[in-house]
Amino acid sequence: MLLYLELSYEEWQRKGLLVGRAGLREAIMHGAVKRIRPKIMTVSVILAGLVPIMFSHGAGSDVMKRIAAPMVGGVVTSTILELIIYPAIYMIWKGRGLDKVDKG
Repeated sequence: MLLYLELSYEEWQRKGLLVGRAGLREAIMHGAVKRIRPKIMTVSVILAGLVPIMFSHGAGSDVMKRIAAPMVGGVVTSTILELIIYPAIYMIWKGRGLDKVDKG
């Protein structure tokens, strides 16, 4: 995700579209949108494989449930981090740099 955000930031800076916080927000949205489809496809396939394990009752299911539960939690957590938290942190990080440029 950081690569997509950084490439979008540099592209907008090169084109001269990075004017103030509104331009920064647009650049970050432009970069983050490129990552949504691959992430959602990956998460949906992983969950499609793990959810049946979580609700199984056959032989060995007790062991497999213990393996699948943390994996489901990790996939959900990584999705939230990658699609919501990382762009917000990037906005704060680059926004501080933008403020320094405006003042200096």
